[in-house]
Amino acid sequence: MILIGERINGMFTDVKEAIAAKNKQTIQELAKKQTEAGATYLDVNVGTAAADQEGTMQWLVETIQETCSTPLCLDSQKSSVIAAGLKVINAEAGVILNSTPLNKKTDEEILDKYIEMANQAGPKASIITLTMDKNGVPQDIDTRVAIAAEIVQKAMEKGFDTQRLFIDPIVLPVKVPNAQVQAGNILAAMDQIRYLADPTPHMTVGLSNVSQGATERSLINRVFLAMAMSHGLDSAIVDVLDEKLVNVVATAEMLMNKQIYSDSFLKAYVAANKA
Repeated sequence: MILIGERINGMFTDVKEAIAAKNKQTIQELAKKQTEAGATYLDVNVGTAAADQEGTMQWLVETIQETCSTPLCLDSQKSSVIAAGLKVINAEAGVILNSTPLNKKTDEEILDKYIEMANQAGPKASIITLTMDKNGVPQDIDTRVAIAAEIVQKAMEKGFDTQRLFIDPIVLPVKVPNAQVQAGNILAAMDQIRYLADPTPHMTVGLSNVSQGATERSLINRVFLAMAMSHGLDSAIVDVLDEKLVNVVATAEMLMNKQIYSDSFLKAYVAANKA
């Protein structure tokens, strides 16, 4: 399971304050702790913490890289902010560009631009692509799958390895009125998305979105993650500092015969991820 640590995000108060004060220590400690907890990548998101998002993205990347070699996932709704991060990143170990829809009303070629940025960053650069287009986030299974198919087709036409694609079917909060059905729709869409190409693209989600505003957030996150893994999910942006959540990942992989059982399988999973 590819775990992308979510905590270096300007939406969190401690990160927002660190960005404002240019406090490297807070950012570096979060990078180290998430790495030690088994993060495969570290998500880096300026959020609304700074007016100069491009400069702040570069500061965050450079700050993390001073003390941590874990690959980064550059996260922004603005391609210019991701491009700024790529200027200072060490992409040799890999990088993920997070994220792009199929197209936008303001930019029909946005996916093409992300593919070009990823290719310029090197062969280990991947893209998170959203199953949404200029019409917005789909509410049904078929449209999600159709958009995912178009994304895969475009990547193949561009010669972009589908194993460098992470398709995000877009998790919606269960607490939003009439949205509870969407969790099941996402799982059904995943069942089809994983057969769109060979080799299959990765599938990922922003896990915390499913429980946004709910009271039992951790429980909802853990249960949905285990369910999604059984439908082909192999990546997620998560709180890797939630030890119980990481234990759910390890246990699900063991029960799906992706990890060898031993009485210490939980410790073995974390140790393997650190390695």
